[in-house]
Amino acid sequence: MNLNAPRGTQDLLPGVTEKWQYIENALKELCTNYHYKEIRTPIFEHTELFQRGVGDTTDIVQREMYTFTDRGDRSITLRPEGTASVVRAFVQNKLFGSPNQPTKLFYVGPMFRYERPQQGRMRQFVQFGVEALGSADPAIDAEVLALAMNCYQSFGLKSLKLVINSLGDKESRNRHREALIQHFTPHKEELCSDCQTRLEKNPLRVLDCKKDRNHPAMETAPSILEYLNPESKAYFEAVQQHLTNMGISFIVDPNLVRGLDYYNHTAFEIMSDAEGFGAITTLSGGGRYNGLVEELGGPETPGIGFALSVERLLMAIEAEGIELPLDDTLDCYIITMGERANQEAVSIQYKLRQAGIQVDKDYLDKKPKAQWKAADRLQAKFAIVLGDDELDRSVVAVKDLSTGEQEEIDYQKLESYIKSALQGGK
Repeated sequence: MNLNAPRGTQDLLPGVTEKWQYIENALKELCTNYHYKEIRTPIFEHTELFQRGVGDTTDIVQREMYTFTDRGDRSITLRPEGTASVVRAFVQNKLFGSPNQPTKLFYVGPMFRYERPQQGRMRQFVQFGVEALGSADPAIDAEVLALAMNCYQSFGLKSLKLVINSLGDKESRNRHREALIQHFTPHKEELCSDCQTRLEKNPLRVLDCKKDRNHPAMETAPSILEYLNPESKAYFEAVQQHLTNMGISFIVDPNLVRGLDYYNHTAFEIMSDAEGFGAITTLSGGGRYNGLVEELGGPETPGIGFALSVERLLMAIEAEGIELPLDDTLDCYIITMGERANQEAVSIQYKLRQAGIQVDKDYLDKKPKAQWKAADRLQAKFAIVLGDDELDRSVVAVKDLSTGEQEEIDYQKLESYIKSALQGGK
């Protein structure tokens, strides 16, 4: 019997969860500044959603999804990514009918992919993502890219590289598709079985193959940039100009291909150049997906978005030696002497908590000396000392543990005294 956490999952314990809370809250606040609203979708969806939305030629759909049949004989899949679910919700709830367009959304939550666990890649991982639906303006592409970069810069990360490419519109992609087929067909038998299938269904996926990445034909494959029509070129140039105007540095990489079938026009990745970060340098990625809303049953609606792994964000923060400004202190710790005091402490603690003050006390019947040590370990700002003498006089002793100063405070004034002291005055 194996009762440990399943391979590719992890327990986030106190001392670590505070980092996650800080990061998630900071990302949500940043999205609010960009006027994006939070959306929460189910953790599992009908399998067809990902087959149609992500693409049946992708590694995710072919081999990485957690899929099962429920009691109603329906094929259900734990979500492997967030965009398809968000677009499904956009269509199902008719958000396209809102007068406030584009619809700007963000999400954060667990995703599931069956892949080989390694540092920064888990089978259950937390993904934060952004989707902007309803605008085909190159400026919204630039906004999403800027927001993605800000997600890392806001934590003080500096070893960042933004890589962009254009996958073009449908006409450009069709021309490029034919060129790729002609290029790779003479080498078809040399490619892996997956790529042999992809060559017919979606040859762009061949460029993203992990097995054949070092094949000589990859280096000489035709670039999408050579097949962009005038409209696609102008769009890509406009995105680049917006980024330049914002002072955001970027690199154009014509070989950049995102791992999902729904992308077109702008595609991008953010990478870490930090020493010791690891062999897999990609932090996040995304791009434009005009056509996905229609594919999932909605009206013609352009869209763009990105997603990042919180696990890999934490890795980047660690690689650059950044300390998150976490507050792990305790406002007050109640130290009691005697059973009467211990009984009264329960009431005092409750009242202070009701007032929004963070308080704790001993529950293991420790001696006063051990309680003082506990207050120190918990980094309490103040100790509230209560014994028989204080009870008889309806007072408590309050000690500032940073200065050592101690005062006797009337019961009725304790709440206001602590609040004032925490704010820097008494």
